[in-house]
Amino acid sequence: MSDRRVSATRFVAAPASEVFALLQDPSKHALFDGSGMVQSSRGETTRLEMGSRFGMSMKMGPLPYRMSNRVVEFEQDRLIAWAHFGKHRWRYELTPLEGGCEVTETFDWSTARSPKFIERAGYPKANLRAIEATLDRLAAMFAVSEAPGDDA
Repeated sequence: MSDRRVSATRFVAAPASEVFALLQDPSKHALFDGSGMVQSSRGETTRLEMGSRFGMSMKMGPLPYRMSNRVVEFEQDRLIAWAHFGKHRWRYELTPLEGGCEVTETFDWSTARSPKFIERAGYPKANLRAIEATLDRLAAMFAVSEAPGDDA
């Protein structure tokens, strides 16, 4: 077991199947990305499953770049993870609860080609902040808003 992981968990007021459907659609990833790096999906949008390959247009500061990913872990409505050429993973685990689900996002560099580089570059700390922002955005997307009116 490696300690080369950072993660955070949030409650989301939606069934796990609805949240998972959003995670399975790369064209929607920019909507909930808290890092500000994900710009859009590239190529044909398909519903992700084990082994799916998908491309993303990204931006780090002023520099645009492209990333190709492959789904490396998958359990419908429960778990999805993808990796790119660097072999580190972005993982989402969903646990159904009453009134919604718990979503845990993990940046896992235990499988990375260059884990020391990732650590020296400060990615774990920066990615934890982005994970927290992502989960906040996901929760907000499914937040139940109260109907205006009846205050009395």
